[in-house]
Order: sequence, then structure tokens, then C-alpha cells
Amino acid sequence: MELSRVRHSSWIPDGESSFLSSKCDHKRFIRLRVKLVRCSTTLASSPGTLDLLSPLEQLTTAEPRPVLKLAKAFAPATVANLGPGYDFLGCAVQGLGDFVTAEVDEGVEPGKVRIKNITGDSGRLSYEPLKNCAGIAGKSTMELLGIKSVGLSLSLSKGLPLGSGLGSSAASAAAAAVAVNALFGSPLSKMELVYAGLKSEAVVSGYHADNIAPSLMGGFVLVRSYAPLHLIPLVFPSGKQLFFVLAIPEFEAPTKEMRKAVPQMIELKRHTANCSQAAALVAAILGGNAALLGEALASDTIVEPARSPMIPGMAAVKIQSMKQGAYGCTISGAGPTAVAVTDDESKTEAIGASMVLGFREHGNLRAGYSVHKLSKDGAKVVESLDF
Repeated sequence: MELSRVRHSSWIPDGESSFLSSKCDHKRFIRLRVKLVRCSTTLASSPGTLDLLSPLEQLTTAEPRPVLKLAKAFAPATVANLGPGYDFLGCAVQGLGDFVTAEVDEGVEPGKVRIKNITGDSGRLSYEPLKNCAGIAGKSTMELLGIKSVGLSLSLSKGLPLGSGLGSSAASAAAAAVAVNALFGSPLSKMELVYAGLKSEAVVSGYHADNIAPSLMGGFVLVRSYAPLHLIPLVFPSGKQLFFVLAIPEFEAPTKEMRKAVPQMIELKRHTANCSQAAALVAAILGGNAALLGEALASDTIVEPARSPMIPGMAAVKIQSMKQGAYGCTISGAGPTAVAVTDDESKTEAIGASMVLGFREHGNLRAGYSVHKLSKDGAKVVESLDF
């Protein structure tokens, strides 16, 4: 999904109908914008709160009928913050993520959703729909569609470790939203599904879109504002190389605790420095400049310095990865995963090994690493079953 043009704070994705096209008429576009403004404004003074009992406004003109019995979707992992892009910039990566299977279930009360099965979570996730990211996103998608005549069941397969800093909750929410939408012919765009995902994210780490947006839409996504919600896809040139080396230690960094570590007051010079690096980061993405991207990613002066000491060995991991040729290294999301970037695939093995060594020797943590490219597609249906 790539940006083709911007008009009136909306984006128009390639390969899909515009908000102003026949797929989504003008009145529906206005309803979405009004609802987003209302919700975002309410949350602005109280971050992280959302009334889960309040249904979302229906965006379809009539309740669609299910066209599939079953739909299975995959949503990729995400690297959020990217150094100075705290809470407003993230990207999706290939090869890691969650699967959600949505089914029309006659045993479920019409208009409701139930969690049928969960694997890969070591028994830690709730089967209560309103306490499960996939359940909340699935139910929210049903509300956006106006589904009242059928009930659905969801099966979640976790491919991402909890509390890893790779958008685990967002991947579950994105996969659920796409799977439920697919059951009814996918009448909602991915932009509209972001709203359902945001409701889910609010339960875990606050009303932030820097994970859910790229997991759904793919690529790099900049969150310009929440009132109204304005997401800007940043297209990394297809002819350029970019590799993400992810080192995941056996250590859990709860998002809410890591968020508490972020300073609430900063010096003006640090604010200015971070703004400069964030601007350089955006320029690097659009220009396909991996070296500049890495340098900017590694130059956060506010959030990373506060969080790095809470992740054993992180400082050494950053230094050692860059000695092996990484252009930059930082914390992925709230951690503990460390992410390094390069455009030279031949260096990725040495970079990853150095990061694992850094966690072991300086943090006394076991770790593993993997290498990934940018996921340009985001969440998608991978399997379906007709009636």
C-alpha cells in the first residue's frame, strides 16, 4: 500500500479505491472523519483510555452478508519509534508476525465474537474477547461493518513473543481486523481498519498508532495527528536495499513500565536535536538512504537514553553492532529487542552475532537474531474457505 497523493488530510492508497471513490462515498468519508475527530479529541487529554463498552459507529450503509465461511490473515511485526520517531513513526518487517482465523459460527450470539483458540502464548492471553487484542479488534471491526445477524469465532496463533518490542499486540489486532473484514468481502479499507486496531491498542499501551498502522498498511507510516487521525505512508524506494537485524533477548520489557521511564520534561536543546534527527529520518526513508536512516535512528537523545539502562547489555549491543558495519542501532518499540540497519546483506550475519554477544557478555542474557526486509504489504488474507 503506497501513497499516491494527499488531499484534505486523507491519503489515497495505490491498488485500492479512494475514500472519495465509489467504494467509499463522500457521506461515508465525512462520517469517518467526524468520528475520528470526536474519539481522538476525547482521548487527547487522557492518553491510553478508551471506553471499550461504547460501540464504534457503523461505516457501511447496510449490514453486509458474509461471503466466506472462514478467513485466515497474517499481520507482520513492526519496529516502532525508530529512535527519534517516538510514538509517531514505525515500519513493518517481513517474516515475523501473528495469524488470526475468523469463522462464521452459529454457536456464537449474533453480533458477538468469541475466542476459540490461542496458541504460541504459553497460556498467558485471555479468552475474554474484551481482554484480548484480537477479540477487541475483531469486535470493533464488526461494529464498523454493522454486523448484527451473525456471530464469529477467532483463533489466534502467536508468532511474536509478548513484550518483545515488535508490536505483538498490534499484529494480533491487525490480523483479526483483516480476517473479519474479509469474511464480509473486505468492504472496509485498511485506513478504516486502523480505527478498530487503535481501540485494541488502547488496552495495552495507550492510544498510539505507530504499531497498528504499519502492521495493517505495510512499509513506513508516519502518524501526523490523531485529531483528526492522519497517517502518512512514507515510501522507501523499491530499488534500494534495506535490512533490519533484530536481536531478541530472553527478557521481557513491559510496555507500560518502559513508558513510565520516558522523561516528561526535557531541555529545549534536546527537543531541537531530536526534531532535527526525526526530520533526517523521514528524508532518509523517502530518499532510500540507508546510511542516513541508520545515523538518524541511532541519534535519539530523549527516549533511548532513558530506556537503554533498563535493558541489560543494550548499550554494548548498540556499540558492537555499529563496529560490525551497522549504520545505526536502537531499541525497537519499548524493547527489549534491539534493531540495527544496513543495506549490505553480507554484513548482516556479523552484525547479528555481535548483538547476541553483546547481550550475553554485558547483560548476561541469552538472545537470538534474525534478518528481515521491509514488509510493503502489511496484513493480508492468506487462506479462505467459501460456504
